[in-house]
Amino acid sequence: MPLPTPFHSRTSAVCDSYEWRNWSGYLSAGLYEPSHEREYYAIRNSAGLIDVSPLFKYEVTGPDAARLVDRVITRDVTKQKIGQVYYTPWCDSHGKVIDDGTVSRLAANHFRVTSADPNGRWFQDVGHGLNATVTNVTDDLAALALQGPRSRAILEEVVDGIDFGQLKYFHLAEGTVDGFPVTVTRTGYTGDLGYELWVRPEYAERLWDCLIDRGRGHGILPAGILALDVARVEAGLVMIAVDYVSSHHAVIESQKSSPYEIGLGWAVAPGKGCLLYTSPSPRDRTRSRMPSSA
Repeated sequence: MPLPTPFHSRTSAVCDSYEWRNWSGYLSAGLYEPSHEREYYAIRNSAGLIDVSPLFKYEVTGPDAARLVDRVITRDVTKQKIGQVYYTPWCDSHGKVIDDGTVSRLAANHFRVTSADPNGRWFQDVGHGLNATVTNVTDDLAALALQGPRSRAILEEVVDGIDFGQLKYFHLAEGTVDGFPVTVTRTGYTGDLGYELWVRPEYAERLWDCLIDRGRGHGILPAGILALDVARVEAGLVMIAVDYVSSHHAVIESQKSSPYEIGLGWAVAPGKGCLLYTSPSPRDRTRSRMPSSA
């Protein structure tokens, strides 16, 4: 039985279609109205509000956090600044894509990774021997995507403490909404102007209410994953299990893809080298911790 997301009390109240999908074990609205057209046009002409809480989310912390993340992803972590977000694939030992997602650098030794599939065990295995901790925070963070040309104007009315004129593409900033903390990333899956907002689950309903209330004058509409899929196809953005098969799930070798074969060669830094690392003694070595449900 799929679980409700922290926004379910709000999304279920406006889901007139009663069409729900199972997204990674969570209930996700396929569309809110009998057709997804208005939701799609909101993304393209005003603003669409999408519950993206089912994304898997992991935090990597510890003295060797950067070393672990650099081992996992194809991008060069040494060039990633604090407050910057990478979009990146990660590959198996043969260079075949396992999954793709975002990596936010929250601090020098603190990263947040989002993914479509559960990857905690893989991150843990890659980090074997490193003084770093991988924590599954999927249930600890609710997430909304606000996408469309009016998204910035809405957030400027709702979020305090962030200068959206200075928030660069694929960067993040910390602010508040109605007194509670929120992280805003200038990211999305639509190819349009857009942002993603990350909050503790206990603030989810208040965040939704604030965005809907202030967004009415801008034409905001809740949007389901059908409208989101149309937008991402138009933008040429890839989706696991649709545009490529994870190497962890491929049945035959020919199903696997390198980043270059799925249009992500630009996200590969083949000459990035290796971060300096001194192996810890057995006494100092800490194993990455991962809940059994990861």
